Amino acid sequence: MENQDISRRRFLSTSALAAAGFALVRVPVFGAPAYIKNLGKPNSLFNGVQVGAITYSWRSLPGTAEDILKYCIDCNISAIELMGPTGEQFAGAPEAPPRPNMAPGANGQRPEMTDEQKAAQKEYATKMADWRAKVSMDKFVQLRKKYNDAGVSIYAFKPNALNVNSTDAEIDYAFRAAKALGANQANVELPNDPGQTKRLGEIALKNKVYVGYHGHTQQTPTWWDTALGQSKYNAMNFDMGHYVAAGFDPIPLIETKHDHIVSMHVKDRKNKEHGGANVVWGEGDTPITAALELMRARKYKFPATIELEYEIPAGSDPLKETAKCVEYARKALGA
Repeated sequence: MENQDISRRRFLSTSALAAAGFALVRVPVFGAPAYIKNLGKPNSLFNGVQVGAITYSWRSLPGTAEDILKYCIDCNISAIELMGPTGEQFAGAPEAPPRPNMAPGANGQRPEMTDEQKAAQKEYATKMADWRAKVSMDKFVQLRKKYNDAGVSIYAFKPNALNVNSTDAEIDYAFRAAKALGANQANVELPNDPGQTKRLGEIALKNKVYVGYHGHTQQTPTWWDTALGQSKYNAMNFDMGHYVAAGFDPIPLIETKHDHIVSMHVKDRKNKEHGGANVVWGEGDTPITAALELMRARKYKFPATIELEYEIPAGSDPLKETAKCVEYARKALGA
C-alpha cells in the first residue's frame, strides 16, 4: 500500500506539472504533442514534410504582423506563405484607401467602381510603386527575425507587385523583400502573357529567388510549361485542390514536376464530375493523404501550404479550422 501511495502521489504531481506546462504555453487541442517537444514554439514539420499555411487563410481576421504571428502559434504553424499587405504594413507602406464593396448584388453582378474609387486606387498604386522602389529592406529583415525567434519561418511572399502593370523596380522589390524575409519564392497568379513570365523569370534570376506561379481551375498538366522553359527561376506554386476540381489527378503531376514545385497549396475539393465544391478536409475528392505520403516517401522538400477556403462551420472559426487541417496532415504523415 505504501508503494502504491508513493506511485499515486508521483502520478498526481507529474500530472499537475504537465497541466501547468500546458497552461503556460497555451497549447491548442490539435497541436499539443508538437508544442511539448518544442518548448512552446509551433512545429508543423512532420516526418520531413513541412506543413505550412498561406496567411490568406485568416483573411477575415485582423492581419497585422503581430496578429499573424499569434495565429501561427495558436494553430501550430511553423512556416508560412505571407500575403503582401502584412509585410508591407510592417515595413511602413502608404495606407491603402478603403476597399470598395465588390460583393455581387441580387442579380449576381459585381458593381462597377465609381470614378472616385478608381482615382483613389490609381493614386494608391502610384504611391506604392514609388515606395517599393525606395524602401529599405531593414524592416523586412526585422520581421523575419521576429517570426524566426518565435519559431515561424517565412518560405514565400505574395505581394501585389508582380503584375503586368507593375514596374521593373516593383518586381525587383518583390524578390528582394522575399529574400529579406527568408523566403525562396515570391508568388503570383500565372500571367496569360508569355512576355510577362519571361520578364518575371529574368528579374527572379537576377535575385536568385523563384517566382511561384499559382493557378485555379485553369491548371492542366502542361499549363506551366512555357514559363518553366523560359527561366530556371520560373517555378510552380501548385494548387492540388483546384487541379482536382479542374478534372485532373494531382499525383502524377507531382511525381513528374516535383523539381519545379516550390510550394503546393493544399485544400479539399470535389472533382469536376462531383461539382468541384470546396469542402472540409476528408469530405472531398482531393487525395491529400496520398500526396503527403508521397512527399514523405520521396523526401520532396517543397512545403504543403494549407489554404483555408471552405465555408467555416457554424460555431467554429478560421483558427480552429486551420488547426484541424494541421492535425489532419500530422496524422496523414504518421507524426
